[in-house]
Amino acid sequence: MNYFDEGKHAEDYIHMSRKYDGRDLIPPLQTHLTEGSSLLELGMGPGKDLDLLSQYYTVTGSDSAQTFLDIYREKHPHADVLLLDAVTLDTKRRFDCIYSNKVLMHLTRNELERSFRRQADILNPGGIAFHTFWRGDKEEIFDGLRFIYYQPESLNSLIGPTFSVIDTQIYKESAKDDSFYIILKKKD
Repeated sequence: MNYFDEGKHAEDYIHMSRKYDGRDLIPPLQTHLTEGSSLLELGMGPGKDLDLLSQYYTVTGSDSAQTFLDIYREKHPHADVLLLDAVTLDTKRRFDCIYSNKVLMHLTRNELERSFRRQADILNPGGIAFHTFWRGDKEEIFDGLRFIYYQPESLNSLIGPTFSVIDTQIYKESAKDDSFYIILKKKD
């Protein structure tokens, strides 16, 4: 069972994240992604970022927890959402961008490396990946859920040869310099 398919975990997450969204991430994304481009959000949760992104892009939401897809579809019955895990990304569809906000940090390092390879497979030529992570050098399990903290440079060995890093920036989400985003471009 997916961690967030347990009702209490999904409710706790929705409550905890109610004050956070990715609105500050849109301007750096717009620097590298043309308005109207196709975008797949990994780990959409309750859909706050998906709603913001839909103002600029043709969005598809995804999550590995059916609970979050059901919650989102209640308010948006015609939404384009997929049940996908962030490692296998089992879809034949292609996108101009893959986006995640503090999602890939739940994967093991091996799973993250596999995810990056699979992301390259489903990106259109020249496509980009935009991901955020908690910044640090530790791994912890909280209430049964894994969190791996990275430094931007520590991702280089996991990204693989199919991507180039085109931008990275450290920013504050909860505390000074606690987060960073990384933007990757698929090599042709």
